[in-house]
Amino acid sequence: MITKIIKRDGTEVAFDAEKIFNAISNANAEVSAEEQLNNVGLQITTQMIVEQLNKFKRAVEVEEIQEIVETELMKMKAYEVAKRYIRYRYDHKLKRESDTDKKVMSLVEFQNEAVKQENSNKNPEIIPTQRDYIAGEISKDITMRRLLPENVVKAHEDGLIHFHDADYFIQHSHNCCLVNLEDMLQN
Repeated sequence: MITKIIKRDGTEVAFDAEKIFNAISNANAEVSAEEQLNNVGLQITTQMIVEQLNKFKRAVEVEEIQEIVETELMKMKAYEVAKRYIRYRYDHKLKRESDTDKKVMSLVEFQNEAVKQENSNKNPEIIPTQRDYIAGEISKDITMRRLLPENVVKAHEDGLIHFHDADYFIQHSHNCCLVNLEDMLQN
C-alpha cells in the first residue's frame, strides 16, 4: 500500500488520496454538466488511481501519479475532465518555470540581495554585470531543467553535491575549474 510520495523537490511526504480526489474534482468543476463525472464517478476514479499506485513497491513521484490520473480519467471516458486536468498541470509547470523570470526581474530592479553580496568584485548595479547575471540565471535554469541528469540535479538540490558554474554550463565553458596542471604541461 502506498504511504509516501516524492515531491518535485525530492522530499518524501505522506500520501494523501484526498489530494487526488480534490484535483480531479477541481478539473471536473470546470467542464460542462454533461461532461462531468458524478460524485460516485469521482470516488471510483480516485479508488482506481490508488489501486494503480499500490502496485508500486516504492514511493511514487508526483509526475508518475499525474500520468496515472490522466490515464484513469481517459479510461472513465472523462475526456473533457482529463483535458482540464492536463491544462492545469501545464499551467502549473509554466508557473514553476516563471521562477527564473522573477529572479531575472529581481536583478534588474536591484532587489536580489544574494547577488548583491555574492561577489565583491562585481557591482550588480551596472549594466554589463547585470547582463552577466541575467545570462547566468537563464543558463542555470536550462542547465537544471534540460542539460544535467535528474540524479545530479536532485543531489545538487539536496545539498549532497554543489554543481559549480551552472551559470556558464549552457555554453560548455567554465568560469572556475580545476586544471590538471601536470597533464596540461606535459601534453
